[in-house]
Amino acid sequence: MSRALVLVDVQNDFCEGGSLAVAGGAAVAGRISTYVEEHHDEYAVIVATADWHDDPGAHFSDNPDFVDTWPAHCRIGSDGALFHPAAEKAFEHVEAIFRKGHHSAAYSGFEGFTVEADHRATLADWLRDRAIEQVDVVGIATDHCVRATALDAAEEGFETTVLLDLTAGVARETTERALVELAAAEVVLEGTPVLT
Repeated sequence: MSRALVLVDVQNDFCEGGSLAVAGGAAVAGRISTYVEEHHDEYAVIVATADWHDDPGAHFSDNPDFVDTWPAHCRIGSDGALFHPAAEKAFEHVEAIFRKGHHSAAYSGFEGFTVEADHRATLADWLRDRAIEQVDVVGIATDHCVRATALDAAEEGFETTVLLDLTAGVARETTERALVELAAAEVVLEGTPVLT
């Protein structure tokens, strides 16, 4: 089996009540847990990504445009950076967490790294070390970090699928645009997008 599941940014700040909440985020976190409980044995590995900001420069703004600048979110050590409680069951099966955006925006999980055996491993290298060829991507938000992670997965040569029922987007227009971009990159889109 050479298939991996990537859980993208299922964090408190991206769910209802968070500083950058996405409508339906908490529900998606719950659906991801159910999916992982029912399907974890279909994957060789399950990993997660997380925004992990210290000082990401212009990524944070007091007057965000919600395109390139955003309210402060997922600060290291904050409750907002923690994974949402509804996803807790899913994280029982997560083998590695790839943290991104310490000092930058970092939308894609492939910009993150995990620390193992005293060295930093990127997501692409970690997956290749385990002979992964196919990647399924789920999480928050469809039109930003899910989109960027799936595009990079395809660019890295992985056969990539986004499970749309297990994602939530920030806005209808940007989500629809992201789906067109993903399809053009030959990312497989399964299910129905959650559009607000």
